[in-house]
Amino acid sequence: MDLRGDTSLLLWTAAAVILLTLLALSALPLLTDYIRKWKVMAPIPGVGINVPFIGNALLLKPNGGDFFLQIIEYSEIFRPLPLFKLWIGPIPFIILYHAENVEPILSTSKHMDKSFAYKFLHPWLGKGLLTSTGEKWRSRRKMITPTFHFSILSEFLEVMNEQSKVLVEKLRKHADKESFNCFMNITLCALDIICETAMGTKIHAQSNQDSDYVRAIYEMSDMVHRRQKMPWLWPDFVFSNLRIGKRHDANLKILHSFTDKTILERAEEMKNSNCSPSTTDSETEKPKKRSAFLDMLLQARDDAGNAMSHMDIREEVDTFMFEGHDTTAAALNWSLFLLGSHPEAQRKVHKELDDTFGKSDRPVTTDDLKKLRYLEAVIKEALRLYPSVPFFARTITEDCTIRDFKVPKGVNVVIVPYALHRDPEWFPEPEEFKPERFLPENASGRNPYAYIPFSAGLRNCIGQRFALMEEKVVLSSILRNFSVKATQKREELCLVGELILRPENGIWIELKSR
Repeated sequence: MDLRGDTSLLLWTAAAVILLTLLALSALPLLTDYIRKWKVMAPIPGVGINVPFIGNALLLKPNGGDFFLQIIEYSEIFRPLPLFKLWIGPIPFIILYHAENVEPILSTSKHMDKSFAYKFLHPWLGKGLLTSTGEKWRSRRKMITPTFHFSILSEFLEVMNEQSKVLVEKLRKHADKESFNCFMNITLCALDIICETAMGTKIHAQSNQDSDYVRAIYEMSDMVHRRQKMPWLWPDFVFSNLRIGKRHDANLKILHSFTDKTILERAEEMKNSNCSPSTTDSETEKPKKRSAFLDMLLQARDDAGNAMSHMDIREEVDTFMFEGHDTTAAALNWSLFLLGSHPEAQRKVHKELDDTFGKSDRPVTTDDLKKLRYLEAVIKEALRLYPSVPFFARTITEDCTIRDFKVPKGVNVVIVPYALHRDPEWFPEPEEFKPERFLPENASGRNPYAYIPFSAGLRNCIGQRFALMEEKVVLSSILRNFSVKATQKREELCLVGELILRPENGIWIELKSR
């Protein structure tokens, strides 16, 4: 009789039982929470068949364009109701598209945590202003807010004018010729502007659109969106071993290496500048160095006694690079498309520009921007019809009730501006392009949560004044030089709602010299 063999078998059996028991105990709270949410949310209307632990994930379209249209279709079907639910794997989502239901979520300091889906941005953006929560978010917001003071934004105006001039010269090659796709021209201009204002460095994207950095930004956006809606890509150990995961990591390396290099070089410049003898601008041959968002972060770090690490600074710069160009580029493109589709609105813009600038080709000033009221209304109406961010999400941090439906703590709330902005209660004839809706005399009395292209409440977009300034400068530069005619119909645009709302087939226009 082999007692050693029996003892060994008993030990292995006991170890296996203990391990399985520990796994079961650790999974029990997750299972209990899942069952609780399932029961509490049962009365909330949902779509299709909800399979336990899989939810509606198999119903969701993998293609970004199809997925966006699917969510919009659901929003229209359920519009008479206050909300509907989706389960993506074991994670529940509530979809909102009415101002009176959005307001209690965005207006409070209770539900400020970003949704589960934002965790897939962490490898790229870290836990910066977009993705952080709690005290970290509050301290960062307080520190960064002065960066967008009016006087500092005025310094950025020079960059916007310079890059707009480059764009106009590129567009001039297409003037008085056949139609062309302007989407990437506009996008690369926005990328050049944010690079120079955020990092203080020129990447010349408008003349080098094939750069690894430019390509990496767009590939990352697509991959993050794919992962957000596919539960089988959520585990890191699965994702990192797939081709998409390896491509994701390669792009991360490109993006972070570029930012790291820029931060180190900029920090060294500031150090040398502080160490060199004091001189006035007139005593040096070099032009005065423009301030950039990165400079202010580095200064804040030094003033706060190294309160911000290199990684802290990188995540904020990466966040502004992502948020600060793609959203603005989309808004500019949609504005051009809509003006090119509505000649009467374009004539009003041209008159306003002629009244402000005459026949001069001088740069746009801050005083000029104040006069461009109708152009601003055009931009806002474009953002109503085609909000740059098609949906964003929060996590419910305590049990609450939305229009008599109980929503338990931990549920993700998705707000859909595209559907919200088409509520006929606040926007009669919602599909019509009517910039006059946003003239001050017509906007009074509207629920402030009926129109939220920059989100709303405490976590609204910190850079919205920067974005509107840039959009006015770029559009006014284009329209002072050209008349625009759109050569697509709306149904030909094929909307793709990934992280940013964009047209799958680009924006095709004809330009006529003025």
